[in-house]
Amino acid sequence: MDRRLLLTGFAATLVAVAARAAAEPRRIPVVARKFVFIPNEIAVRQGESVVLEFTAPEVAMGFFAPELGLRALLVPGEVAKVPFTADKAGRFDFLCDVFCGDGHEGMNGHLVVTN
Repeated sequence: MDRRLLLTGFAATLVAVAARAAAEPRRIPVVARKFVFIPNEIAVRQGESVVLEFTAPEVAMGFFAPELGLRALLVPGEVAKVPFTADKAGRFDFLCDVFCGDGHEGMNGHLVVTN
């Protein structure tokens, strides 16, 4: 086989793989435990597509980011996927909106969107 043809095919394959990877959203795992989100600060870039993947190993919890219009019920044994694209920069609060016991009212965090 012609070496140039082989290299051209290899380069085309690399470009296709890179384009497919760029099109897929970044996945961010988040654990909701009594009484904290881990991590409790999540950084994304404006325009970046992400999927927040929540697990709650102990009890049912909630995720609510009112300024971003994001909400999910977090059920033990399941992964709650919250896809979004950050369309504005800023620091946005999120919280647990399902009562999960004493300490629930302090369960919060921040989504930081940078340009």
